[in-house]
Amino acid sequence: MFVDGSRKFLLFLAVASYPMTLAPRSAVADDTVTIDSGMLKGERSGTVVSFKGIPYAAPPVGNLRWRNPRPMEKWSGTRDARNFGPSCMQTEDLPKSEDCLTLNVWTPVKHPRTPLPVMVWIYGGALVHGNTPQYPGSQLAARKVVFVSMNYRMGRLGYFAHPALAKESPNEPVGNYGYMDQLAALKWVRQNIEAFGGDPKKVTIFGESAGGGSVMAHMVSPLSRGLFRGAILQSPGLPTARAQSMPLSPLKEAENSALDYAASLGINGSDAGALTALRALPAEKLTDGASSQDVLAGMATGKPAIGVSGPMIDGRFLLETPEAAFAAGRQAPVPVIVGANNRDLALGQATTKDDLFALFGNHAAEARSLYDPTGQQTLDELEQQILADKTLVEPSRHLADHIARTGQPTWWYRFSYVAEALRNDPTWKGALHGSEIPYMFDIPNALVKDKVTPADWAMATLASAYWIEFAASGDPNGGSRPKLPRHNQAVDRLIDFTNHGVTVGADPLKPRLDLWQRHWAEEK
Repeated sequence: MFVDGSRKFLLFLAVASYPMTLAPRSAVADDTVTIDSGMLKGERSGTVVSFKGIPYAAPPVGNLRWRNPRPMEKWSGTRDARNFGPSCMQTEDLPKSEDCLTLNVWTPVKHPRTPLPVMVWIYGGALVHGNTPQYPGSQLAARKVVFVSMNYRMGRLGYFAHPALAKESPNEPVGNYGYMDQLAALKWVRQNIEAFGGDPKKVTIFGESAGGGSVMAHMVSPLSRGLFRGAILQSPGLPTARAQSMPLSPLKEAENSALDYAASLGINGSDAGALTALRALPAEKLTDGASSQDVLAGMATGKPAIGVSGPMIDGRFLLETPEAAFAAGRQAPVPVIVGANNRDLALGQATTKDDLFALFGNHAAEARSLYDPTGQQTLDELEQQILADKTLVEPSRHLADHIARTGQPTWWYRFSYVAEALRNDPTWKGALHGSEIPYMFDIPNALVKDKVTPADWAMATLASAYWIEFAASGDPNGGSRPKLPRHNQAVDRLIDFTNHGVTVGADPLKPRLDLWQRHWAEEK
């Protein structure tokens, strides 16, 4: 397995339906706000006030384990919203709980008369780990947006399809509980965000890695339609826009995996008794063997961790692969920004160069001439280049091609900027998986702490400005920033965030990505 980005970049590793009706909201009065479920007291810091640990659904515990999120009961009095809620269950050593369905809001203390655009962040982590404290929204909120982040169930608690679940809830989506949590959070935003000064008609969803893949899933799910007006997908994966590169599980396959997992614990059968036994297991038990390393290794080898199905085509939330939906133009008709990093996640395995080039089938010789023309390239370096192109870089272009063909405003980018303090580090030959996040959040010091430089801050100010303007208007351009052209498949033109600023020009990787494109077309 070769996973350079997730190994080297630890800080930002990225490897429900219930009825609602719109009602008047109270405006933010410093650090107190009233929402559907009660009053909240947040915490003011400078020009921003944050509200953390807000429950957006009932605790998914007991008989609600592996059920779609249920409405949160109202509380009396004022709820303290100054601290994050526990993260959802995972193997990482951090505060966590099965009772984890909370979200966080950062908003400016002083609002203009016009409601502010809303940016809803979905963290990555291979759908088995991740947490919201890792992604503070204060800097974005200080620049006049309302920022929201949410917890969602992951691993076997979030993506699990034991056959007894479909029998128990024949009229509900089953399996993709993590996505249903995200959906419930988006519905919460639509219903409550006015109380924080946000505009429910100006919601942009964005995420990285599995968070970007989640954004993709919401773009093609009929259940998420109308809940957002823009989407930003940063290195979207799990799923990707290439069904062959990172396949989704059919529901039957996910059910068989759940049965095998239950049997490994001595729980047999597909009836209600088996489900009762599974629900009686400690939540900690369900995370065994489901770390990000376990899941990425399983994806690399084609042997997934038992009972960890990841996203599945369940027939309700996901009706088909995202690639099929985009090819047919069945996605949400919203403006899109999509891209990947120039040293992105390289997922796969090979023991020799011949094994690596064999991935291209009949195009192996051409691949060798493109990636290793002199034969001097190391196997490690070839794995990085070839597997990153396969896993995330080419699929991001493929997605941009599909969306742009419909006429939807689409911008395709690559992030190549490396913090000045890291440019002499041989492990940082480019922007690793997830390393764009501190810049899009305008917090480059999160990556290099006191070694951050004016150039790093300048890139963060610039990059985040594009994201903020996109949320505000549906177009990233404005002010004196370099103009980003909309994507056109017929034009060799790449937007690149480089060490020398934002550039627009021919893509140096085009021959490689074109080769992958031809290979995938022949593999269908």
